[in-house]
Amino acid sequence: MRNVLVTGASRGLGLGIARLLTSAGYRVIGVARNDNSEFAEARAEAVNPGSFVFHCLDLAEIEKIPSFVSQLRKDHGPIYGLVNNAGISFEGALAMMPTAQIERLVRLNTLSPMVLTKYVVRSMMSQGEGRIVNLSSIIASTGYKGLSVYGATKSSLLGFSRSLAREVGEMGINVNSVAPGFVDTELTHSLDEESRNKIARRSALRRLTEVKDVANAVEYLLSDKAKNITGTVITVDAGSTA
Repeated sequence: MRNVLVTGASRGLGLGIARLLTSAGYRVIGVARNDNSEFAEARAEAVNPGSFVFHCLDLAEIEKIPSFVSQLRKDHGPIYGLVNNAGISFEGALAMMPTAQIERLVRLNTLSPMVLTKYVVRSMMSQGEGRIVNLSSIIASTGYKGLSVYGATKSSLLGFSRSLAREVGEMGINVNSVAPGFVDTELTHSLDEESRNKIARRSALRRLTEVKDVANAVEYLLSDKAKNITGTVITVDAGSTA
């Protein structure tokens, strides 16, 4: 059973990705700051015992990442896949955003996945195979008012993925990105019906993207079907950027 590390796996998109990957036959190592009932329920529902395990880590604590990855390898063996999904967002005009918030966004959304990838990819290099999928956003290419810093962090993952794909490709490692649009999660559920409909009407397919749509793209990039796909980005947005 191949091990896939999924960050931010306790809720929303990360949990949806983890659920799908366990059903596809992977052992998912879910990482989050805290456990919760939904996360525990998903692990209990996993078809194969031990195919969905939880490890607690605040990824903003960069200094803990090296020992964390080392312990994962001891506990579970080689890591085949890494899905960098964890991230945060603060909405607001850049001119008014506290510097501490800017630093937190960059630390968790950009620095943390880069450092985590650094240590995980070493394991992949020794194995001669591996898959890395970084979760970006359509905002990286379209922009969005009030999300300039968030957009910058998601743009950085695209450049990171393309260059890393060149760097590690000859060692059998594929690196790609997935860029979701507005996903039908608790974030959009907080919007009123008119706002949700307005977002849906802007898309070519006149609907919001579902969590499973994004999870399917991630699963595809991890699979053998995508063995010759690297250094690219799959956009999953119901045609919002078409």
